[in-house]
Order: sequence, then C-alpha cells, then structure tokens
Amino acid sequence: MKKWLMVLLTCALSACSSSGENKTYYQLPLAPSGAQSATTQGSRLLWVEQVVIPDYLAGNGVVYQTSDVQYVIASNNLWASPLDQQLRTTLVANLSSQLPGWVVASQPLGNNQDTLNVSVTGFHGRYDGRVIVSGEWLLNHQGQLTKRPFHIELTQQQDGYDEMVKMLAQAWRQEAGSIAQAINQMP
Repeated sequence: MKKWLMVLLTCALSACSSSGENKTYYQLPLAPSGAQSATTQGSRLLWVEQVVIPDYLAGNGVVYQTSDVQYVIASNNLWASPLDQQLRTTLVANLSSQLPGWVVASQPLGNNQDTLNVSVTGFHGRYDGRVIVSGEWLLNHQGQLTKRPFHIELTQQQDGYDEMVKMLAQAWRQEAGSIAQAINQMP
C-alpha cells in the first residue's frame, strides 16, 4: 500500500513540476532592411544614449494588462534578453535605416553628436486585443532640446504572445519613424 501511495505521489509531483517548465522566450524582430554602412566624415551623428523602462517592464516576463488597473507579468512567456536592451538595439537599427546620412549608435560618437533619450512608460498587450507603446523622448540637437510624448495603440490580428510581440515591435518601429521624421525636419 505504501508503494502505491509513493508512486501516486511521485506521479502527481512530476506532473505539477513539468507543467510549469514550458517557458517561451521572445526577442523583438528587426525590420528587414538593407545593411547600411556609414563613415563619420561628413555624417551627422546620433547617440541613442538610453532607453529607460519602469520597474514593471524591467523583469523577464512579458506584460499583459488584464483590466483598467491590473497588469500580469508572465512567468512562462519571457523576454530573451532585457527589454530595455532590446528596445535600444531595435531603435538604433530602425533609426539607422530611416536616417540616411546619419551614423546612429548606442555608444558615444564624439563631441558633435546629437543625443536621444527615451523613456518608455508602456510596452504591453491589453485585454481588448490591443498593444500599447507609450512614453516620451528627448532629443538634444546641437544644444536645442526637443521633447515629445508618444502613445501608440495597435490592434492584434490574432491571439497569443507571438502576435502581441510582433505588434509591439511594429508599434516601436512606428515610433522610430516618428522620431526620424522629427530629426529630418531639424536644421
């Protein structure tokens, strides 16, 4: 009798432990674009100094808003690398492809560089099938400061985390396009 109890207990424990181990890792996709090379001579320089995210986004879990006031941080749907790093890397790539004649980097480029700092306040899916990307950016262009808020909502075409991450990446690319447009309008 004790043997059967031990076997049953072992099976129950192994079933519980294996159900929680199916973790999925996500990386923001980069938009397909041709590789660009640039030289610093005659180019304009932009340093994406930092992309800051709030604590609730800084963990490993993908965030999902379940009501007007509740957020869930997933324990099995995780970012493959820190979200702030992914946002910065994809922003540099997106700006590089949208700003011809510019050298865009995530490290200092010299004395005559413009700097861009972004504060992301929302980067999550929502209960109504939409994704939210919000925050503000601050550009220092030749000593002139430009600060702009952003709030993008896109509707997911399908359910699931895969679609949510793709739509978040699309919204982030869209904001990079808005930043690039603002930079291109500057003297």
